[in-house]
Amino acid sequence: MKVLVIWRLLTVGGVNAGWRNRSIYFKKNGIDTEFLYTTDHGGLHIMQDIAPVYLTKDKHEIIKIINKNSYDAIIVVDTSAAYKWIRKANFHGPVIIEARTPELIKLNPHLQSFKGIQPELIIVPSQYQKRLVSILTNDIPINVIYNGVDTTFFKALSTEEIDFNSAPIMPKDKKIIGWIGRLDKRKNWPMLIEVAKRIKSDRADIEIWVIGGAQSIQRDEFAAARREEQLTDIIKWFPVIPYQQMPHVYAKIRQSGGCTLATTKSESFGNTFIESMICGVPVVASKIMPITELVAEGETGLLYRGQNVEDAVKQLYGILDDSALHQQMSQTAIELVEQKFSIQAAADDYIKLLKKIGQKDKRVNDEVDAP
Repeated sequence: MKVLVIWRLLTVGGVNAGWRNRSIYFKKNGIDTEFLYTTDHGGLHIMQDIAPVYLTKDKHEIIKIINKNSYDAIIVVDTSAAYKWIRKANFHGPVIIEARTPELIKLNPHLQSFKGIQPELIIVPSQYQKRLVSILTNDIPINVIYNGVDTTFFKALSTEEIDFNSAPIMPKDKKIIGWIGRLDKRKNWPMLIEVAKRIKSDRADIEIWVIGGAQSIQRDEFAAARREEQLTDIIKWFPVIPYQQMPHVYAKIRQSGGCTLATTKSESFGNTFIESMICGVPVVASKIMPITELVAEGETGLLYRGQNVEDAVKQLYGILDDSALHQQMSQTAIELVEQKFSIQAAADDYIKLLKKIGQKDKRVNDEVDAP
């Protein structure tokens, strides 16, 4: 099989990280994946060594790409314009939708009209997202397939394997809290600023690493707040860390006895949670869906109430100040992800779906061609 994935945003984020892992696994199972994006937000480096990547906004070029490559299926990720391109290219194969935006108001435009295309089904990465999508659509089957993590790439590195010479450099005698992702409203970096202020007033044995945000919408606001609140000593910011270095970043956090913190207000899944856990790093995050589907409270991390700063700090200290709990959570987190969120577990479900749809489409075409 040969499939095309269309998404408008080439970001360094969960959607592309998930598709990177899938693409590698698909290849081993006889499925070639190609990607079409309209805008590059710094994510090209995580995809270009994996599969062919097209980057264009030119609708004539896009139609030409669809026409010439004989795709067996097209997967559209939150890109409403794609349906018009597919129709104009006279593509008659199966079209699958991936609904990834976790906010109804932003998701609605991508599910409002399919411009004459009849999607086979909608794939979502969590039960929470399924509930959301079911509000906006009728009569299209919705399947939950979790994102998978490549456990041969993301794993708990031994001390000998860790690249201690690359940024970020581990501080001496400090525990590290990792905050990973875009600097925008949904990821809620202002809460991180408040958490850092509280920690700084309490103690001096913690350092916070902010990983990412080089091309984020609110990067300048974050930089100004970090500076104005005099937090540059506790919050170390690394706007660009190569994707290939991320297992080493998690390894350093684990080595320090630290954890990752998420202040996000909403997610459709959350790749950084499973990446963190497979690397043996416990997670502290809000007790909201779908985080509760990913993080086993008290076993692989601790969850705080809503956006409550005091409770978040309390949960952070609960992990950072209990080395036995940290070690126990670290091991349990690795085991949970291997069982539930490994690429083998998650991508196998996707492959079965694709092959089932491909066989159905072939039968329909054979019936049409029959005399």
